[in-house]
Amino acid sequence: MRLFRFVAFAGVLLLVGGCATLQQLAALRNVDFSLDQVASLRLAGVDLDRIRSYDDLGITDVARLTLAITRNELPLAFDLLVQGENPASNATDARLVRFAWTLLMEDRKTISGVFDEEVVFAPGTPTTFPLRIELDLLEFFEGSAQDLGELALSLAGEGGAPKNIALEAVPTIDTALGPLQYPGTITVLSTQVGVPQPFQPGCRPT
Repeated sequence: MRLFRFVAFAGVLLLVGGCATLQQLAALRNVDFSLDQVASLRLAGVDLDRIRSYDDLGITDVARLTLAITRNELPLAFDLLVQGENPASNATDARLVRFAWTLLMEDRKTISGVFDEEVVFAPGTPTTFPLRIELDLLEFFEGSAQDLGELALSLAGEGGAPKNIALEAVPTIDTALGPLQYPGTITVLSTQVGVPQPFQPGCRPT
């Protein structure tokens, strides 16, 4: 059914906008999106980039996290780098102009946002773009300072590879007819912890 919808959608574009528009849509359809890296990870102002476990935190850091929880807040902030790879076999660039997203942590939906800068995916050249993530962990999770600290630390594994997180996203491509939103939601995962999710029908739509 999803494949039929895409074929029908593409057929209408071909009739209305011509071959160039269909090529642009097909190019973005074939882009593989994945989560590349978590960077600049901070929890209640504590820099977690060089910390591997809760036991590595200093006394001052633990006190800061505990104090934040007593105030009923635990702000988490990080940069999530999303990578798009346009296959070398594609004959044209894919131009992303909007990327609406919802962040999932431990399979739980949290915050949503929109990345609205243009990103050009040249054939055969992986390209990344950053999403700035800021949320209060206490709005979505419960636990002690140690439990929530470990949860935050688990987001970035070895080399900053994302873990326990995913994105539900709806990309929009620039075409000769103007911006066109892809007709469906995709799930974007880390290539380090799961199978990369191609931007095509059947990619775990919601």
